[in-house]
Amino acid sequence: MSACKRLLYFVKHRSLWTHVRRNVTTWSPVGAAFNAKPVRRPDLFEKSVGLFGVPELSCPAGFQAATKAALKNTELLVQRACSCPSGVETVESFDQLSDGLCKVADLADFVKVAHPDPAFREAAEKTCIEIGTVVEKLNTNVELCKSLKNLLGNPDIVAQLDPDTRRVAELFMFDFEISGIHLDDKLRKEAVALHVNLLDLNNEFLVSSHMPNRIARSAIPEHLHLHFANEGSFIQVGGLHADSPDDLVREIAYRIYLYPNADLMGCLEELLKCRYKLAKLVGYESYGHRALKGTMAKTPETVMSFLQLLTDKLSDRTAKDFKMMRDMKKKLNPRNSELMPWDHPFLSGVLRAERYNIEPSLYSPYLSLGACMEGLNNLFSQLYGVSLMSEHPSAGEVWSEDVRKLAVVHETEGLLGYIYCDFFHRSDKPHQDCHFTIRGGRWCQETGQYQLPVVVLMLSLPHPTKSAPTLLTPGMMENLFHEMGHAMHSMLGRTRYQHVTGTRCATDFAEVPSILMEYFATDYRVISQFARHYETGQPLPESMVARLCESKKVCGAADTQLQIFYAVLDQIYHSKPQNRSTTEILKEMQQKFYGLPYTPNTAWQLRFSHLIGYGAKYYSYLMSRAVASMVWRQCFVQDPLNRDMGERYRREMLAHGGAKEPMLMVEGMLQRRPTIEDFVDALVSELNPNFETFIMDSES
Repeated sequence: MSACKRLLYFVKHRSLWTHVRRNVTTWSPVGAAFNAKPVRRPDLFEKSVGLFGVPELSCPAGFQAATKAALKNTELLVQRACSCPSGVETVESFDQLSDGLCKVADLADFVKVAHPDPAFREAAEKTCIEIGTVVEKLNTNVELCKSLKNLLGNPDIVAQLDPDTRRVAELFMFDFEISGIHLDDKLRKEAVALHVNLLDLNNEFLVSSHMPNRIARSAIPEHLHLHFANEGSFIQVGGLHADSPDDLVREIAYRIYLYPNADLMGCLEELLKCRYKLAKLVGYESYGHRALKGTMAKTPETVMSFLQLLTDKLSDRTAKDFKMMRDMKKKLNPRNSELMPWDHPFLSGVLRAERYNIEPSLYSPYLSLGACMEGLNNLFSQLYGVSLMSEHPSAGEVWSEDVRKLAVVHETEGLLGYIYCDFFHRSDKPHQDCHFTIRGGRWCQETGQYQLPVVVLMLSLPHPTKSAPTLLTPGMMENLFHEMGHAMHSMLGRTRYQHVTGTRCATDFAEVPSILMEYFATDYRVISQFARHYETGQPLPESMVARLCESKKVCGAADTQLQIFYAVLDQIYHSKPQNRSTTEILKEMQQKFYGLPYTPNTAWQLRFSHLIGYGAKYYSYLMSRAVASMVWRQCFVQDPLNRDMGERYRREMLAHGGAKEPMLMVEGMLQRRPTIEDFVDALVSELNPNFETFIMDSES
């Protein structure tokens, strides 16, 4: 067709073309940025700015240079902290010391797990070890501790400190105390040796807990081989295959993946002994008591009361849930209807799907990644006056071509920080959704400016195709909202000190902002603003959202009970030594706090990698969910887009990071101090039919 004819054709059919275009979905800039493939135009003359704009990190060797510079700066700050007059300056020196080390260590901590280049990962790993060793030494530096002790031991000086400075000073002192600073030389050296040993044991357990198990091909039926990875004459089992509709596949995966590994068992036993020994050495009754100081719960006794009371309140509902699952198993497999631990995740999913028709593929076309990002942008704009703005990264700034960079901008305060979105699946990338702090926010006395926070959100989403953007399941969308809750905690905090910035707060409080975001992600008043079909622009029907919300309550008591079992196990492992194996403890606690039978020759605890990062604090998810539920019901359920309530939430909870006692923040938001019974009732009431209506009626 000639150019002239093409022009005539366009003019003639313009009205038709315009009409068709009207039904095609258009997105805001942030939505469009995430629904399009990134276009990188390589500029051969553009110089690399280094990872996250850190010039040294243009190559792996840069980690050595960055580490060297940080350690040199550390020496100067230690001298300053030890010699300056007692007061605010002492605490500022400590915080600068912490900031200088964290800026390198936190960045390296992320790079060692996420960078596609093994050379970068290896260099980052070395940096983590080197800085970790220095931190351990600083935590047992007597002169450094003495300067802080002189400060906190002088009532006149303490009286002049503002509340944030006083709390940060006390937190630094707590770090010294749990490292054994008050011990004599011999015992202090023992504490350092235990710390070093724990670093190795933690790493060994983390790596080994994710390794697959293998079994001879001949040991399992041939027709099931295709469900597992083949390795010569062996079958590799790298997970529980919990979603498989085949009972036998689930059972085989459970028995093989959880088969005890003697070396790993020894590692866990040694790790728990080492933790207990360290806790006792520095003056605590158990590792649990040491870990819970400074949290909302405060003590292991409070945690166990919470978990026991929750179990008691849920017992009837849990029994009903297990009966529903048994009935469903009998229906699906009449010859083998006994309910086993490998059945729970699959059958609860079957029951939800059967009752509410929540097939993820029905929802995904309405939940393109761009739509969800647009929804988050709208939500933050309405609640906090904050916008997410897509920025083009400079050369060498990101570690993968598909990483997006967002500037977080407040309508009056200006730029608040940066979020790097590493959202897409890569073969060598961890499959865990997580939030990393790369740089914490703090007021820089030396520059007179605020150091902007930088974080990474890591997901494992499918890549867009030629014909469609990345489409999320409802579960993926909730995970995105959850992780963005962590990111906004980092962005909206404006703490004076880096040591308590954003998510650097008590573990059982740190999950509150992220879990609260899950409530926004399932409220139709929020969803209706962004969930629309990526091709037609049609909105997601309200009835589908209602079905999704109600489906979550199906088997909700049994799902919660499983979490209680994990949390109890974590508590018992970190209490006084039991003089029996970790498997015997698991068997007893599974019977008492879960109900489904223990499977002989399995050791689920060897796959419980949360024992490392959440040692004695796995209950945090349940307690944080209880707080988030109370905040949602009392403050947002009537109007989830209320700006006044958004500002109150920022002011009372998000702004402080860890600079305020966590329970005081909760009290400030709810305007009352909740009890353990309140927490339990919040979790139980969520399982009621028409939960939100029930709450509104009860409060009206």
